[in-house]
Amino acid sequence: MTSAGSVEDLDRQYFFHPFTNAKDHEKTGPLTMVSGRGSTLTDTHGREYLDAMAGLWCVNIGYGNEEMADALAEQTRKLAYYHTFAGMGNEPVARLAHRLITDAPGSMAKVFFGNSGSDANDTQVKLVWYYNNVLGRPEKKKIISRERGYHGVTVMSGSLCGLPGMHTGFDLPLPMVRFARAPHFRFEGEDGETEEQFVARLARELDELIVAEGPETVAAFIAEPLQAAGGVIVPPATYFPAIQEVLRRHDVLLIADEVVCGFGRTGEWFGSTTFGVEPDLMTVAKGITSAYVPLSACLVSEAVWDVIASGSEKYGLFSHGYTYSAHPLAATAAMTNLDIIERDGLMGQAKARGDHLITRLRSAFEGHPLVAEVRGHGLVAAVELAESLDPLRRFEPRGKLSGALVARARELGVITRALPNADTISFSPPFVVTEDELDQMVAGTRQALDDVSREFGLA
Repeated sequence: MTSAGSVEDLDRQYFFHPFTNAKDHEKTGPLTMVSGRGSTLTDTHGREYLDAMAGLWCVNIGYGNEEMADALAEQTRKLAYYHTFAGMGNEPVARLAHRLITDAPGSMAKVFFGNSGSDANDTQVKLVWYYNNVLGRPEKKKIISRERGYHGVTVMSGSLCGLPGMHTGFDLPLPMVRFARAPHFRFEGEDGETEEQFVARLARELDELIVAEGPETVAAFIAEPLQAAGGVIVPPATYFPAIQEVLRRHDVLLIADEVVCGFGRTGEWFGSTTFGVEPDLMTVAKGITSAYVPLSACLVSEAVWDVIASGSEKYGLFSHGYTYSAHPLAATAAMTNLDIIERDGLMGQAKARGDHLITRLRSAFEGHPLVAEVRGHGLVAAVELAESLDPLRRFEPRGKLSGALVARARELGVITRALPNADTISFSPPFVVTEDELDQMVAGTRQALDDVSREFGLA
């Protein structure tokens, strides 16, 4: 058996990590996990950690689920893989497609399967472009995203991210992408402005942006119901209805990126339902399988599908897809995952645990001189730090304090995450998390804040 030390050495020497400072990693090496159960992870040295992030917002049913392992083993023996090109299919995928359309909000009609949220959002843009080409509108290609939005890392989905770090060094964003303001009232609201006035201003700004670009050139607006990686930004209740009125007026499609929100994270099956989003296209991933197997899906409305289907008469073969599109193991993982969530009442549990988490976070952090806001909805939350609360002013450079806090929390046995673009600490634990585990997560994070505040001379 390979020793823990040699595994870490192999990692340091040969593995190219995502979202990691390469030079720092050469010095520090990895924290290597070897097992997980529920909300707890164990590293190569036998130390346990509470995972306050469910991996990357995704292990909703928790680690080490035996029912999932058995279902995947059975499907592996039965049919581990077959492609879906040229009209080929498999049973798990057909059943999953039916289930997704049945459960989806609005008038969704068809599902296209991929492997990650990134490739799914890339696919959505191709579908929107194809849609407009079929309609004879080749100039209608621009995509409006939002500041602090996160939509993936491919050339297109990375361009859609409203986070500067996603573009630096990569020659992004692509020239057809535009950005609207994030609906973060605490930091984007003007002095004396009410939340309703703030929403009206954002709708007006979007309208002005579309008019300035030319409505005949703007194809779609992409938005997460709740902006996750950008800071767990919860929109005002009237935000999406106001935005959608503008989009309809200019014949601009709405893509709802449900990669984080979907399948119970907000306390409802989809974040679109929670926040009043009425999408023309919808992207799901992460929670669809609780990350046991990679899978993503693009859901398209009946109106969009009718146009895409008619494209066969104009273009013939629909030449898009992946080797692993509609993988039978991934579809089996999704069906099993959704069965577990429904049967065990995990969506309701996520809502209840989320209420407990927000209550504990507010008790532990509100009133602290460095805490600008505690926010969240369902079982996803954040604590944002600021250098000054009056006037409201973020730390510069951003991320240094939160990065140190997360590192200290990990030493205390809690894995959370510092989000880019602001000093924000996020929480998105598995749905199976207990109240006691949530209390430990909050206590460990608060202790970490106290420790790094002293270290930085801020206490």
